[in-house]
This record gives sequence, structure tokens and C-alpha cells, in this order.
Amino acid sequence: MDSIELLLKKLSEAFGPSGFESDVRKIMNEELTKYCPNIYTDGLGSLIAELNEASKGPKIMVTAHMDEVGLLVKYVDDRGYVKFQQLGGWLDQALIGQRWHILTKKGKILGVSGIKTPHVMSVEEKKKIVKSDDVFIDVGAENKKDAETRLGIFPGAPIAPVSQFEFLGDNGLYIGKAWDDRIGLAVMTEVVRSLKSTAIQNRVFLVSTVQEEVGLRGAGTSSFAIEPDIGINIESGVAGDYPGISKDESQEQLGCGPTIFLHDSMMLPNLKLRDLTVSIAKELEMDIQFNVLKGYGEDGAAIQKTHKGTPTINIAVPTRYLHSHNGVISRLDFDDSVKLISSLIQRLDTETVKGLKSFEL
Repeated sequence: MDSIELLLKKLSEAFGPSGFESDVRKIMNEELTKYCPNIYTDGLGSLIAELNEASKGPKIMVTAHMDEVGLLVKYVDDRGYVKFQQLGGWLDQALIGQRWHILTKKGKILGVSGIKTPHVMSVEEKKKIVKSDDVFIDVGAENKKDAETRLGIFPGAPIAPVSQFEFLGDNGLYIGKAWDDRIGLAVMTEVVRSLKSTAIQNRVFLVSTVQEEVGLRGAGTSSFAIEPDIGINIESGVAGDYPGISKDESQEQLGCGPTIFLHDSMMLPNLKLRDLTVSIAKELEMDIQFNVLKGYGEDGAAIQKTHKGTPTINIAVPTRYLHSHNGVISRLDFDDSVKLISSLIQRLDTETVKGLKSFEL
């Protein structure tokens, strides 16, 4: 593996459901400290690293969120099976028959989500979609006391998927969990590495946010603290290049470059910033994609509403099978996203930012 693949592996496999991002924060602190001497957290736990902090130029806020969709222990039943609450947006059917880690005071406890075996189901039962309320996690405990005392499982303990980073074929595709949004964190890390030896005319805040999956909370608090002039949010895109998903639902695909979200349920991009990003991609002779989504919601929406309003754009790395144990990304899209965002930041000088924030009357 090269250095980027090792970074992707480390981030993807890290434990970090919403509200429990400490392992991911340690990784990002370790990576960003190489390039940014001034690193701190806000009161909610988002990690903020400053690049070119002595600059009097505009403040550029670059974000990616640390948390992944996960679960939370609700209670342990008398037989030792764990019932849970979802953290973030899971499809009920994605929870079934998967491996999980439950973080307790005694370490990570392995469990598997179980359901009633089809051998004893009626014909009608087999036709029904299993609801998350009917799913449980088997941790191999003898009973409730054994689960609580020997394994240390308690209400409120976080639960995250277990999945290994691996290569998919030999054409630059990678499998892993939590690409939403560990892929954004990896892009942000490579962006700051590329900018460190470059003369830039702005002050860049690289923010690894918390609790995006449960309400964009970290982006809200950190953007309030920074008061940025421009927001660039890096996300996992919604690939629409596999069976069962139509072009009306998603227009991006793997291997065709970074994506600009033109619409989602919570945000529209700043039009001038959108056009600048597109023009830079053309200068780089880089393929770029657009997506118009009915749903979704991301940190850019929180940044955009900071104080008097912040011109913001969402740039995404196309990803298959979001919010599941195994997502798929492309190295080509990753590399091009790094180039595009690095070039965009270099263009955001005082006059350019002033123009982006002005509107005709």
C-alpha cells in the first residue's frame, strides 16, 4: 500500500460513531500536526487546525466530518442480547447479519446482529421487511448479568460496524466502512499537505467536525467560532452507477471525477463559488460531475448559515453503498478532489472572496 492507501485504511477502520469520535480525532490530530502547529478543539469536540494563521487574508473553512453512522446500546435483555438505538440514518435491512464492535470500559466487544431464522418463519413473515426494533446483537453472553459484569456492556455504550479496508479488483477501487465521511478527512489531509509548501493569500481552517450524522452539530459550533468568509465542505458523494438506482435519483458515478452538489434537501451552493470551481476544473482539464439530490444533508448547510451568511460549496467524492458496512470509492476521484480543492483554495484571495460575497442590487 502507498501512503494514501494506508491513510484511507486507518481512517476507514477507526471506531467513531456520532458523539464518540475520539479515535478518529487522534488520527486527524496526528496527521494535521505535521503541517499545522496551531490545533485545538471547540466545545463540542470538533478538531480545528490552522494553516497560514498569520495571514490577514480571508478565512477559508474546509470541513469533513469524523463521525460515522452507528448504534447505541439501549438495554441488555435477560438472556444477554443487546437492543439498540440507531445513531444516524440506517436502512433497517442494512443492519441484519453484520458484525459490530461495542465500546465498553473493558474494551471493544465483538457482536453480530441477529434475526429470527427463516427456517421457523411463516410464508407471510418471510415476505416482510425486518424492522430495526426486531434486530438484536448477540455478544455471546450467558445472560444479562454476564453481559454487564464480564463484558462491561451498559446503556449508552456506542456501537460501530466492523469492516476491513480492502482493494476491489485491480482498477483503483477500495472497499471500506465509514467513507461518509472518512474519505473527506483523507482528502482534507492531502489538501493541507499539498498547500504547506505553496504560497497562499488566505488563512485556512481545516475542521474535522463531530456529530454530522445526528444534526450537523459540529459544523454549527465550529463555524460560529471561526466566522469564515468561505466554506468548502468535503463529502462522500452519492454514486448512481449500480443496479437499482436511477439517474433521476443520482447523476454521479465512480471514476468520473469530483462532484459538486447543486441541490440537496438542506442547501444550495453559492453560485459564484460554484462557477469558480467549475472554471478551475476546466483549467486543470479535469472531469467534474454534478448531482441534484432530493434528500441528503451535510455540514455545508450549517456553515452557510453562519452569522451574516457564508458562501459555501459541497465537493464530494462519489461513493457506492453509503451508510452500510461496505462502501466503494475510486482512487481517481480521490486524487482529482485533492487537486481541485487545493487549486480552489489558492484562488481565494481577498479580491476574489469579496466578489463571491457581493450581490447585484
